[in-house]
Amino acid sequence: MSSKHISAAPQRCPFARHAVGGVRSALDARHAMSTSSSKKAKKNEFATALEDSGFCIRYCFAPCHPFKMSVAEVGTSAELLSIDRPCACPVGACKCCCYQTMTVTSGGQPMGSVKEQCYCCVPRFKAFDEAGKELYKIHQPTCCGGMCINCCAEGNPCGKGCCKASFRIYPASQDKTDGDAPYIGTILKKPKSFATEVFTDANAFDLTFPESASTDEKALLIGSAMFFNANFFERENN
Repeated sequence: MSSKHISAAPQRCPFARHAVGGVRSALDARHAMSTSSSKKAKKNEFATALEDSGFCIRYCFAPCHPFKMSVAEVGTSAELLSIDRPCACPVGACKCCCYQTMTVTSGGQPMGSVKEQCYCCVPRFKAFDEAGKELYKIHQPTCCGGMCINCCAEGNPCGKGCCKASFRIYPASQDKTDGDAPYIGTILKKPKSFATEVFTDANAFDLTFPESASTDEKALLIGSAMFFNANFFERENN
């Protein structure tokens, strides 16, 4: 088991009980989370995340190993989130079974889940609330009729888009989500410092929540960033 640190802006409140408005969240590969308002850039550590998984499981089955992760408030150790990801086949070029899933709870109460869907070429996911109602569709930006990931969606890969990868959030009711279809939120992997990129496996994520997202939905999307990090950006045997 290993502990991860989480930081946030001065607005500090448990996701399951209080509003987290007007902020954008960031996570690194150690699952450190930070939120920053548009007016203030100060960040304070407010929580830690502890992944519960055995060494042998991580070594033999990473990056699709099962794990449970508890996110607790610094100082009080009060649980904010609990994330459960069972073992399943890793994401690949196509998928029709053995889907990746993740469930999020807080204080033992379910908050929702994210489930991989049947796809060809571009992995696709759906987010559900605690009752199983579909909330969002989530996948990387696409081109070529949805058959390829658009590597230039966040800018030229050799320029401002270097080391960036995004997942776009769409309403559950929206049929067209490929190409230039409108989206309501993003989970963006962004570059850190040169030394961090070269000498560590740390990743940073910037979340833009849908405007209408509830507190529970924001918590679910924060858990989704950890879920996507585990599936797409963690290397084997880390």
